[in-house]
Amino acid sequence: MSHVQAAIFDAFGTIIRIENGRHPFRQLLKLGIAQGRRPKPDDASMLMSHPWSLAQAADHFGIDVPPAELARIQSELDAELASIRPFTDALSCIEALQARGIKVAVCSNLARPYGAAVKRIFPGLESYGFSYELGSLKPDRRIYEAVLTELAVDACKVWMIGDSQRCDRDGPIALGIKGHYLKRTGAGSPSDFRDLMAFKHSVFESRSP
Repeated sequence: MSHVQAAIFDAFGTIIRIENGRHPFRQLLKLGIAQGRRPKPDDASMLMSHPWSLAQAADHFGIDVPPAELARIQSELDAELASIRPFTDALSCIEALQARGIKVAVCSNLARPYGAAVKRIFPGLESYGFSYELGSLKPDRRIYEAVLTELAVDACKVWMIGDSQRCDRDGPIALGIKGHYLKRTGAGSPSDFRDLMAFKHSVFESRSP
């Protein structure tokens, strides 16, 4: 087994959670529907692959948002961002990994306003692979490759974990990263992790002689 030198984490549902969801971008798109705009299958992907503010997203989608309504939706976004909290095991896990000299990164599909929240809660990571900055979404191999480049670690020496089998387990595995599925609730397969402390212990065990 290759010596693990880095660990990549998904963001939402893995290391952080939203306690007061307001869904501001969904509100924006609903306003567009009310104005006659037909939703497109790639609306969410567009939002997460471009560094747009609410106003810029409205402009792109051709949604007319009166200033007062834009201010209201922005306040909803601000409230949602303020409610983002870390999972306790994520704080302990990442601190322990870094104390052992293991590089830590986050790789996440998210819209621009949420990136700052991740960095605020988890400063000092070696890489932040955000879809809106890189222009590609998991499980596109390019987003993982960008993180690997910044980490300067071979894929075979990297583990990843997150709450999406497709994006955080299977996508990384296709690139040579050892991907793992985090299933915090309910029954899972023996290879799944129920929490990040168990993931940490497995990383440490893999590094034992």
